[in-house]
Amino acid sequence: MAKWNEIGDTLCPIARATAIVGDRWTVPIIRELFVGSARFDEIQAQTGSTAQMLASRLKRLESEGMIERRAYSRRPLRHEYVLTRMGREFYPVIFALRAWARPGAKARMNRRRSE
Repeated sequence: MAKWNEIGDTLCPIARATAIVGDRWTVPIIRELFVGSARFDEIQAQTGSTAQMLASRLKRLESEGMIERRAYSRRPLRHEYVLTRMGREFYPVIFALRAWARPGAKARMNRRRSE
């Protein structure tokens, strides 16, 4: 049985994109990079992800060319994460997801307030 992110030889661009960013944690991680969080602890605090989950997603995004890892401290060695051109090109998707989800979120909040 193939894992969700193993797409084989498909040429479908949607399948290829979701293999990279289609899990629960990746889009919020990219969102944090867009808003200026660059360090592991900042991203972890904002997304609520475990250290292991965040590390695996950052490695995947780096291997796919969406982010780049840069050392900001030599002793101890620490890295920050920066969107590459490919990663920055994902911004319209983040913006579209936000616009798509916003009306539903407002409606849910209004329903909760009236209960």
